[in-house]
Amino acid sequence: MENSKENSKELKDSSKDKKEPLAYRMCPRTIDEFFGQEEIVGQGKLLYRMIKADRISSIILYGPPGTGKTSLARIIASTTKSRFEKLNAVTSGVADIKRIAQDTQNPILNPSGKTVLFIDEIHRFNKSQQDALLPYVENGSIVLIGATTENPFFEVNKALISRSSVFMLKPLEEESLKKIILNALKDKERGLGNFDVKLDDDALDYLAQVSNGDARTALNAIELAVLTSDLDENGMIHISLATIEECVQKKHITFDKSGESHYDNISAFIKSMRGSDPDAAVFYLARAIYAGEDPLFLARRIIICASEDVGMANPTALQVAVAAAEAVRMIGMPEARIILAHAAIMVATSPKSNSSYKAIGKALSDVSSKRTGEVPMHLRNAPANGMKDLGYGLGYKYAHDYQGNIVEQEYLPKEMKGTVYYEPTANGYEGRIKEWLERWKSRKKEN
Repeated sequence: MENSKENSKELKDSSKDKKEPLAYRMCPRTIDEFFGQEEIVGQGKLLYRMIKADRISSIILYGPPGTGKTSLARIIASTTKSRFEKLNAVTSGVADIKRIAQDTQNPILNPSGKTVLFIDEIHRFNKSQQDALLPYVENGSIVLIGATTENPFFEVNKALISRSSVFMLKPLEEESLKKIILNALKDKERGLGNFDVKLDDDALDYLAQVSNGDARTALNAIELAVLTSDLDENGMIHISLATIEECVQKKHITFDKSGESHYDNISAFIKSMRGSDPDAAVFYLARAIYAGEDPLFLARRIIICASEDVGMANPTALQVAVAAAEAVRMIGMPEARIILAHAAIMVATSPKSNSSYKAIGKALSDVSSKRTGEVPMHLRNAPANGMKDLGYGLGYKYAHDYQGNIVEQEYLPKEMKGTVYYEPTANGYEGRIKEWLERWKSRKKEN
């Protein structure tokens, strides 16, 4: 037993001396070692086939950090028969691009005459730098692999986009992250497999959840946990939930994104906005963000609330909510938290009306359960000769030809005449609409 403890300690000491972090060492070497992103690299998918066949054309890899962009580039580097070059857009410029292009044409340096150029953070290249790539991508002497955390359709030259295949990498699913963590714990060559590690199930679940789809975050945390934990009397390293919480420096909260607490929190978030309590709305928003909720999911909840609960009382609330969703998509976390709070507070503090929600509900009920009749003839178009003779469009009154753009005219089918669906409240902007509709109805009777 003593020898076991001594051996384990020696292993820990030797691991601490390794320069490369676990996340770097565990980068997949082949496409078959790559976990997650099955939508683009699953067996039979386009990128999988391109890599397997060594038929890589210019591609843009788009997704948040830790989703496998650099790993895919390295896999391509190891499988391609072309020369492989890597640049970082932060530290490189046009001169580097020209140098690589020149080396590509050198038969001694590059017998194949083709170079795969990986550019990390390609969105940081300005327009002139991106333009410098274009002729080489166009003639095929350089196969571009660009990696970006920003939407390439906004940040990358349209000419480059048109000559590349864009692959969107999503945050890794929790199950994929668990596989990556467990694989690192088993791998004796590159990982932590030489240690006797017991990782509690709740610690594994929490680490996969709190990593927010980022494999790098998960591997950094598990490496820190193993290398800083004491050995027990059996020479084993026990990793508990408390250890993982400490290593990720994030306190666990009872919030399962797929369980009841998820729905409870979202329900409270929506009801707080509906109830005009901005403080409660921000609180439940913060809980969701902290627990790793998808920010776009939260943005969609705010949009629904802006229309269902605010509606015509403040029509600009929907505009703000939609703009916020697009901004969240463009910016990403952590800054997206500010945008979400902005939109949630806007919705919470707006006057409320569910008149549109009730109107469409009542109308759909009628359409599905009643004989609602046909569109009145005077409202129908007559695009073809002879249709007017049949009564199409006959008697239609153009509202703009009348004072105040108001004319006495029936718009509903005769079976539905007199039915009221929209009943405006007196709240906020809708109060003005209510007054206008009352004047409109009164003017119609006069005309």
